[in-house]
Amino acid sequence: MIVDEFDIIPADVDESVSEKTAVDLRPELIAERKAGFIAEKHPDSLVIGCDTAVIVDDIMLGKPRDERDARDMLNMLSGRVHKVITGNCIISDGQKHSFSVVTEVEFYNLTEQEIDAYIATDDWRDKAGAYGIQGKAGLFVKRINGDYNNVVGLPCAELNRRLNKGAD
Repeated sequence: MIVDEFDIIPADVDESVSEKTAVDLRPELIAERKAGFIAEKHPDSLVIGCDTAVIVDDIMLGKPRDERDARDMLNMLSGRVHKVITGNCIISDGQKHSFSVVTEVEFYNLTEQEIDAYIATDDWRDKAGAYGIQGKAGLFVKRINGDYNNVVGLPCAELNRRLNKGAD
């Protein structure tokens, strides 16, 4: 267990990042922004901010706006390898430590029927890349290279190591 007790506090921050910023660095920058926002309001607390992105062809896929956007994203991921990057930022005692965890995910080739059936479930809503590996979209995954929990959105083992100063 990373910590015994915690509160989840949404950070109302601007998640836009300059197009000049390398796509692989964007989740970490957003995580820093989120953690900083909460740390200002709770300066005596340990604050962990995270942001997860799905990246294919150097394009960051955010949360889909609607069914059509979700369908486009799933078609883009079909039969391909993409990266899931979770940016993390730990703020404690005025010190900031940021890092990213990268996992490669490969999808099977998806049929239009599979995509339509998945879209009908609403599991794609509020998910980067229009899928959550822990739900029905887990059936789309051919293989992963890296941390499964990172794809879910929180690389628990790495975060625990960093918090306990045991990182390699």
